[in-house]
Amino acid sequence: MTIYDALVIGAGPAGATAAIRLARLGLSVGLVEKAAFPRRKVCGEYISATTWPLLAELGVAGGFDERAGPEVRRVGLFAGDAAIAAPMPAPPRAQPWGRAVGREWLDTALRDAAVREGAQLWQPWRVSDWSKGPEGYVVKIAAHGEARELHSRILIAAHGSWERQAWNGEREPARDCDLLGFKAHFHGAALPAGLMPLVLFPGGYGGMVHGDRGRVSFSCCIRRDALRRCRAGNPRLGAGEAVIAHVSASCRGVREALAASRCESAWLSAGPIRPGIRSLAADGVFAVGNAAGEAHPLVAEGISMAIQSAWLLGEQLADRDTLSEGAVETARAAYAASWRRHFATRVRAASIFAALTMSPGGAAASAALLARTPALLTWGAWWSGKAHVLAAEPA
Repeated sequence: MTIYDALVIGAGPAGATAAIRLARLGLSVGLVEKAAFPRRKVCGEYISATTWPLLAELGVAGGFDERAGPEVRRVGLFAGDAAIAAPMPAPPRAQPWGRAVGREWLDTALRDAAVREGAQLWQPWRVSDWSKGPEGYVVKIAAHGEARELHSRILIAAHGSWERQAWNGEREPARDCDLLGFKAHFHGAALPAGLMPLVLFPGGYGGMVHGDRGRVSFSCCIRRDALRRCRAGNPRLGAGEAVIAHVSASCRGVREALAASRCESAWLSAGPIRPGIRSLAADGVFAVGNAAGEAHPLVAEGISMAIQSAWLLGEQLADRDTLSEGAVETARAAYAASWRRHFATRVRAASIFAALTMSPGGAAASAALLARTPALLTWGAWWSGKAHVLAAEPA
């Protein structure tokens, strides 16, 4: 029987950050990840300026200095025939600018840092069952026909929002309004270096950014009913190819940026992506990253919110001398309040903006407004968290 103070489910940016933070507190930490690394993920790959100092604290930022894409100093909008750009909000206190790096490198570096700090890694193992007992949780994991039983006082849920676990309830039925995610890398794209445009198209939205090795990442979310129409109109194409054909046909900026490019490998897909605030903490289970909540990906804050939420959890557990029932409950309430203070407003506001831009005529109206007032792009980037540091917690 293996016993931990904390067992983290998922070794992506949120889970690995939580494992590093808790191991540094002197807790015994287990880290369970079902996928083998390095792995590709549906993700915009952009890491905001406010998160690079945290990566430095976690001991991994230095490894990305040469690998990450160019500094992102301009934010843009591609919608219809419009191609608009404005300055990105400057980082506070001379911090590094935001940059993008592939999840193949980011996830592996953070996982390895967690192991160096003392976390015990179980990879690739999948949670097969769990139960709550008087001393914490009993979690059964399985891989390659083998099974193990792990015991832990608390659980950290750090899995993807579409990867259901028993504590998250049943999977919701498919809906036409579900958002499905797609992503691919392109070589030879004509996207200006340092520009990260939001892409609006009928039925969805996306984004582009320069990442590592000269690649441009294109990622998007599209409604399930819009995807059906894309595939019906392009029956000989795979889902990802049908989506990019639809986006390019309706968006001049994307069409021109990718005209002479080469897709690096097969398209990735994931979903449904259902933004919102989920259960943050209850009965000894703490959620970080997308398991806690996620803003619509159009704000390009997924990785940053994942790392920052795990950082906030580490702050709350740092002051608990024990993991007694009372200490865990105090940490639960403090973490939930801290998470909402930092992220709830942007999650809700992003949902409103996404609904507006995906409504009939919403993309055209947004482009018309921003063409007249490009400074709104800068303001929107600031509001979404591009220049917000994690505030000190009240005493």
